[in-house]
Amino acid sequence: MQLHHRFIQTAKKFPKKIAVHDIAAERELTYERMLIVSLILSKRFKKIKTQYVGVMVPTSAGCMLTNLGLLMAGKIPVMINYATGALENSLYAQDKCSFKTILTSKKLLDKLDLKPVEGMEFLEDIVASVSLTEKIPALVKAKMPENMVHKMVHSGDDDETAVILFTSGSEKEPKSVQLTHKNIGHNLDSIPKVVDVDHKDVFLASLPLFHVFGLTANFWMPLTTGTSIVTYPNPLEFKVVCSLVRDYKVTIMTGTPSFYHGYLKKSQPGDFTSVRVALSGADTLAPQIYDGFQEKQGITLLDAYGATETSPAISINTPSQNKKGSVGKPLPGVEVRILNVDTDDELPPGETGKILVKGDMVMKGYLGDLEETTMRIHNGWYDTGDMGLLDEDGFLWHKGRLKRFVKVGGEMVSLVRVEEVLYKYVADEVLCCVVGIPNPTKGSDIVAAITTDDFSKRKLIKQMSKDLPAIAVPKEFYVIKDIPVMGSGKVNFREVERICRKMSIEGK
Repeated sequence: MQLHHRFIQTAKKFPKKIAVHDIAAERELTYERMLIVSLILSKRFKKIKTQYVGVMVPTSAGCMLTNLGLLMAGKIPVMINYATGALENSLYAQDKCSFKTILTSKKLLDKLDLKPVEGMEFLEDIVASVSLTEKIPALVKAKMPENMVHKMVHSGDDDETAVILFTSGSEKEPKSVQLTHKNIGHNLDSIPKVVDVDHKDVFLASLPLFHVFGLTANFWMPLTTGTSIVTYPNPLEFKVVCSLVRDYKVTIMTGTPSFYHGYLKKSQPGDFTSVRVALSGADTLAPQIYDGFQEKQGITLLDAYGATETSPAISINTPSQNKKGSVGKPLPGVEVRILNVDTDDELPPGETGKILVKGDMVMKGYLGDLEETTMRIHNGWYDTGDMGLLDEDGFLWHKGRLKRFVKVGGEMVSLVRVEEVLYKYVADEVLCCVVGIPNPTKGSDIVAAITTDDFSKRKLIKQMSKDLPAIAVPKEFYVIKDIPVMGSGKVNFREVERICRKMSIEGK
């Protein structure tokens, strides 16, 4: 079943229930109201000439309704990242996907201090111009039996593209990922088989919907399950988010390690009492954050693993099956293979190699890039570009991006492993990032970015030398008070590396 049809099914089942508590807009919308508005918007969006339509709207009921309206109109939403260069990303998306129309918000542009790009249309203007002659038919349609409502909107194959998302660009130019209704639907069907999710839950939605983690876990999962969603567009306002979790008695939340680090610092004991599932993804979960949440809030962060290209979930720790440090067991319907980096031979449990995955969650491909698609997908197996291992119990252990391994004097060194060791010897509130910078004689120098200057370089090197070979111990520790992150919450490794290279040249 296509995603918007799943929503219709849910809306007809729970018409009077609050679907979204939209904090920024100070309004609440029932499922029935969401259905009515999405039907109105779908009629408007049918007039757009291109199949692809840009969406640049913060996490809110408005963003969800825009996506629903576009799919009901047979259009494909192209989600635009406004957090890492709204202008550049808008133009890039228009060029990459050959469209002009971008649905956005005046409030967002004002906040970004951005002049409208050609083709932008404002949701505020669209909503204000809706006439009574448009509202009444939508209201009548929404009251009709479910099977009739399904027939009044676009219907197609589950293999149709449901959204275009762009990879984070933390390592190179973003790629346009085509996710189908079947891809995202796999997550919606498989996650509830291992994590208890039902209509009684209250979800926190603070992740950006231009990122796959937010799109699936903060939008489609709760809205097709019949839960109530508390939306807030800025996950970096840690204190506000903590208060929302407490006041709305949120039961399920998702976040990245950098966001959870902020929540840990700004929360008060008891703020997360209602939370029974707290998923962490998109980056490595530091043990200090994991332990800190257990000690301060009494809850266990469940580390998960995925990718934009896999809709996103591949594996997940659950309340009943959880191994600290792992990223959990593969979801039902997901196959995982670990291959030797040099020979592509499949490796036995306990040995580290390339992670390949297979299942209905794997993307259709990169739009307009057959070469890159065929490089990453072979016979249905998607090469994640990550390194990891499967243990004897079937848990997956993520060891970092293959690109986060560097050669030092001919030896492969895991930057993630170096980070893990560094975190053992710094204060709990400190964030770290380890990168490699080019060295013409030995390949790379390993250096660390650290958010405090309250440390002894000599002492850290001595401590880390107990756990690491000499070639893996950072040669320099650069103080970067605010380690750059992407809008998705991932560390921006390219930017950290650039800053460290500059500081190295300047001798700081």
